[in-house]
Amino acid sequence: MKPRLKKVPIKSESSFSINHDIMPNFGNVWHYHPELELHYNIKGEGVRFIGDHIDNFSSGEIILLGENLPHAWRCREEYFQQDPDLNIEAIVMQFLPDCLGKDWINIPEAYLIPRLYEKAKSGMIFYGETQKKVAQLMYECTYAENLERIILLLAILKTLAESDEYRLITNKYHAFTSPNEADTIRLNKVYTYTFSNYKSEITLKEIAAISNLSVTSFCRYFKMMTRKSYYDFLIEIRVSHACRLLIENILPTEVICFECGFNNVSNFYRHFKKQKGVTPLEYKRVHLSR
Repeated sequence: MKPRLKKVPIKSESSFSINHDIMPNFGNVWHYHPELELHYNIKGEGVRFIGDHIDNFSSGEIILLGENLPHAWRCREEYFQQDPDLNIEAIVMQFLPDCLGKDWINIPEAYLIPRLYEKAKSGMIFYGETQKKVAQLMYECTYAENLERIILLLAILKTLAESDEYRLITNKYHAFTSPNEADTIRLNKVYTYTFSNYKSEITLKEIAAISNLSVTSFCRYFKMMTRKSYYDFLIEIRVSHACRLLIENILPTEVICFECGFNNVSNFYRHFKKQKGVTPLEYKRVHLSR
């Protein structure tokens, strides 16, 4: 899916951007930007797209995204119902690799920083003590001024660079430099429509019509843009939603199957195991035991 280039607003008197946001939702647009992004999701749930990876997100996650890595956080449908009591909260820091000068990351003492930036091209999710420490530093940085902002940025980068409490999210993703606006609009329509209708049967004819393409052209176009078929993309979304419902432990597995758009239980089990490597019941058992 071809993402949209996003211009990150950075004030002229600042070397990087950090915002503490409380909003109804994260929006819909899949995008990228030359800045690295450190995303602390304080409150909110849904499905995140990072590169070619699809998975659930939940409160407390801290993720570092490398430059030009496409991403989107799509909240659950409830967040789009204009409920004043339901919103997301996040602290988002965005900064260019050379935001403190073109040469600073090349000095001997900063040798860990280029390594961190290289790993971030795959997306990094942090946990454990690293997550707790960085969350606190991001809170402090949000309200800091002048040199204190720089000191806190360096403290955050030092903590991330020295940590082994992380996992990579996706394979390194090629950068987009000159997206076609028509492609961007088309693919985001597909993305939004799929999220709104994944519980129902979506035919190729139906989704191709959304894209103003023939079925054959759409299949070829979608595969070229995403390196996967639309059917595989739809299955990934359904399985991700099934994972969330399994962890919530409210509905029986057989009900979750149909709630997520699968037409029979055996089909659901087969696709779930292919995606996650375990059966739905095994997945539920492991996560509830945690």
